[in-house]
Amino acid sequence: MMELLDILTAPAFWTAVLRIATPLILGTLGVLLCERAGVLNLGIEGIMVAGAFSGWLAVYLGLPLWAGVGVAALTGAVFGLLHAFLTVGLALSQHVSGLGITLLATSLSYYGYRVSFPKVDTPPTVTPFAPMQWLDGTGLTALAAQTPMTLLALLLVPTIGWVLYRTPAGLAIRMVGENPQAAEGQGVSVAATRTVAIVAGSALMGVAGAFLTLSAFNAFFFNMVNGRGWVCVALVVFASWRPGKALLGALLFAFFDALQLRLQTAGIVNVPYQLYLMLPYVLSILALVLVARKAAYPQALMKPYRKGER
Repeated sequence: MMELLDILTAPAFWTAVLRIATPLILGTLGVLLCERAGVLNLGIEGIMVAGAFSGWLAVYLGLPLWAGVGVAALTGAVFGLLHAFLTVGLALSQHVSGLGITLLATSLSYYGYRVSFPKVDTPPTVTPFAPMQWLDGTGLTALAAQTPMTLLALLLVPTIGWVLYRTPAGLAIRMVGENPQAAEGQGVSVAATRTVAIVAGSALMGVAGAFLTLSAFNAFFFNMVNGRGWVCVALVVFASWRPGKALLGALLFAFFDALQLRLQTAGIVNVPYQLYLMLPYVLSILALVLVARKAAYPQALMKPYRKGER
């Protein structure tokens, strides 16, 4: 019991929680924007891979770190535009389009890596973002050990909340996700609003991927996203499509993930390590089941809309 208490009170543990949560926060906010507008985006897993690769490659070729983040966001936006064209413009299946984009983005990224570095066994490295040392001495030990991308993710939570609930643009996004016919009746372009939301959300997914190669690590390697995109899709449901709860859900999953890593190291309970690996997913599924039963999802989610239809 004392060993568990030592783990939970160690500053390094909470530093790890914030680091693990950062890509989940960014990705979850991206999915939330898409789904608030009524469009499911299962392309997140591939978009994160593409953002991780393009941002890292841009920095490797000489661009500044923040420019690399911008390239990752632009990459995500391009795939988001493709998803919008297929699901909004052509009204195709959102599931099929999203999964197709995941396969396309992942394959293009891996192919681009092999073409760019055909004879490299070890991935080339870049100099990642440095921790925010200017926060040393403020008492925010866990935050001071993070990079500026974590601070960006945390600031985006209230920003997106403000946009969704305090601005006309946010009202339009929520309207097209709840009742696109009513939105059209008020002069709101459903297609344009959904497209903008998908592109913006996909750009955040690309930035989430860039965090992995430009902040958490310093190189790109295969399978580094490792299912984080699917976790983000589940976290949106856990959050009931609210940014504040999305932050809480990301931190909760990161807490369980960081805990299982330290439980393995400490060897408090002698069980197969696979059980520790399952811990964050099992507990997250349990929390999802308990919360999702009462979740009020956008009424037009996954429902194609054609102008003039009733």
